[in-house]
Amino acid sequence: MSEQKNSFLEWIDKRFPMTATWRAHLSEYYAPKNFNFWYFFGSLALLVLVNQLITGIFLTMSYKPDSSLAFASVEYIMRDVDYGWLIRYMHSTGASMFFVVVYLHMFRGMIYGSYRKPRELLWLIGMAIFFVLMSLAFTGYILPWGQMSYWGAQVIVSMFEAIPFIGETLHNWILGDYMLSDAALNRFFAYHVVTLPVLIVVLVFVHVIALHEVGSNNPDGIEIKENKNPETKIPVDGIPFHPYYTVKDIFGVIGFLIVFCGIIFFAPEMGGYFLEYNNFIPANMLQTPDHIAPVWYFTPYYSMLRAVTVNFLGVDAKLWGVILMVAGVAIFCFLPWLDRSPVKSIRYKGPIFKTFLTLFVISFFVLGWLGTQPPTPFYTLLAQIFSVVYFAFFILMPIYSKIDKTKPEPKRVTK
Repeated sequence: MSEQKNSFLEWIDKRFPMTATWRAHLSEYYAPKNFNFWYFFGSLALLVLVNQLITGIFLTMSYKPDSSLAFASVEYIMRDVDYGWLIRYMHSTGASMFFVVVYLHMFRGMIYGSYRKPRELLWLIGMAIFFVLMSLAFTGYILPWGQMSYWGAQVIVSMFEAIPFIGETLHNWILGDYMLSDAALNRFFAYHVVTLPVLIVVLVFVHVIALHEVGSNNPDGIEIKENKNPETKIPVDGIPFHPYYTVKDIFGVIGFLIVFCGIIFFAPEMGGYFLEYNNFIPANMLQTPDHIAPVWYFTPYYSMLRAVTVNFLGVDAKLWGVILMVAGVAIFCFLPWLDRSPVKSIRYKGPIFKTFLTLFVISFFVLGWLGTQPPTPFYTLLAQIFSVVYFAFFILMPIYSKIDKTKPEPKRVTK
């Protein structure tokens, strides 16, 4: 049996580099030996992506991308399709959990300096995945064609009208009509089930290849490739990804699935944060909800959009809001060049960086909460204050990261 197995593997290897790929990316890919809890979230993001792709395929089998049938088809999935309710909740909960693990994955990169040299391109590819993920979530949010789907889409798509000269033309081109209607629903369905999933799968593949080319970062921010055993040429502070980290990731997956299944079976709407109550009402273009708010993972940037209330430099407040919202996401791309600290990891950075990072995290959560609230004058003022705090973390980074007192990095990785 062993000889037959080896012969079969040799037959495959002559036609496809299966064994070489396994060695390069798993069994002989050496990762730092001091990975901790924060390094679960990359593999968990891959797990949730697979969940979204599989459940999405099953949902498209019964969904109707028609403005007069879309809402009813979702109800049909929930009530009449065998285990349709489970598939739908796995997909809707998966969307929120995708952002949970991606936000934590990004935060890990920020605290350990995973965006620093030689991983600048890796960080930019990761940000491209984030942009596509946001587009994927937005287009998917529209498909149930409930009240919040319809009016949330109205708010987001109308932002394109704020662009000077081409705004109205671009708005109509995106919708395929002069208003949000069946044509737009069909377009967003095509983007959501074909274009964007293919793009995100390609980007994830490129992201993994780029990661394995430059090597994984670690909590100490030390490049283990610079300290290799002269005889074996293996990093002295590295261990094979398989079986050590595959087993570790399985432990993380089990913990994640316990939480994931708990939400699906006991709180799939999560109090209206994962599935808004207004989205259980069919879309009605003649009746606007009392309060329009996006899903929780968009609310920090939605707060920035609403924070601008006055015209400035002859530019309309709405356009400034759009610029601020886009900048709130795009500014992450500049982190590799904004951070001037001589060390990578937060373990060896000083109190100034830690203070600014803490204020940034607080501002992100406060802006997220404000995005779920009605735009009262007091809440708008808070949004303006915390938007300033949010951007101060990035804009002032070249200054405070350079003057901050740091500890010397060790020559070998620690535990």
